Amino acid sequence: MGAFLDLRSSMNSSITGSPGTAISPTPALFGVIGLQTNNVVNKVITLTGMVGVSSLLVGTTFAIQICRGTTVYNPANVIYTMVQSVRLSVFGDTYAFTAQDLLAPAAAETIYSSFIFGGALLGLLFTGVRTGPEVFWGIASQGAPG
Repeated sequence: MGAFLDLRSSMNSSITGSPGTAISPTPALFGVIGLQTNNVVNKVITLTGMVGVSSLLVGTTFAIQICRGTTVYNPANVIYTMVQSVRLSVFGDTYAFTAQDLLAPAAAETIYSSFIFGGALLGLLFTGVRTGPEVFWGIASQGAPG
């Protein structure tokens, strides 16, 4: 039988309308958690979150990426990527994601960071706004012996 190790959460924004910033081509950090994984080898990490995004442009997309082991964006540390088309909305819609890390090395603590970014339309306009809420959480458990 599996065993619970830790649960942590990171809330960047708890309300709709915040942070109210444009989605940039540069990945922006919106959540960081450090899960106490107690040097367990056979662990299961489940990472979940949600972001609110709005856009009035057809074809707007954004990406969420989760990195293991750092609070600074590094493409080499990406363990999960979600690319999402935004529904046309003035007030924004909430988009949820769930990922698992089944290959995390044994460590006393494993850090996970979540980033959001998107492209610019014709290099002139940013294509979406982060309207919140923005939350990121994770659960670490020890897998059952095989």
